[in-house]
Amino acid sequence: MSLVLDGSVALSWSFVDEQNEDSSSLLRRVGRHGAVVPPLWRYEIANGLQMAVRRRRIDIAFRDETLRDLESLPIVIDQECEAHLWSTTIKLAERHDLTVYDAAYLELAQRRRLPLATFDAKLIAAAEAELVPVVQE
Repeated sequence: MSLVLDGSVALSWSFVDEQNEDSSSLLRRVGRHGAVVPPLWRYEIANGLQMAVRRRRIDIAFRDETLRDLESLPIVIDQECEAHLWSTTIKLAERHDLTVYDAAYLELAQRRRLPLATFDAKLIAAAEAELVPVVQE
């Protein structure tokens, strides 16, 4: 696995107005070298796409095609995240004023000693404070 992938990056691949060279580069990197995510990642992606359907930004067929495309990528779900939720993760959330959801990505990157791929400014600042490398390509 080459990095921890958060939802902000993965969802950017799905929307033309959010795609840029950085997101495309990260997609290629994940396709070649894989990524690891916390279990909540699938919920986050599904919710983001469903909200886009509800707002008529995309249609159901596009949502389903996007989910199939994401499923084909070498993305591994880390099964140890929950064991750290009530200890390390919640402490990271408290220390950096993050949601527990965002702190889960930071905890995973820290524990696995992998860079974190995110476009979330608050999460980037927290990662930098924790000396976790951030990949934005």
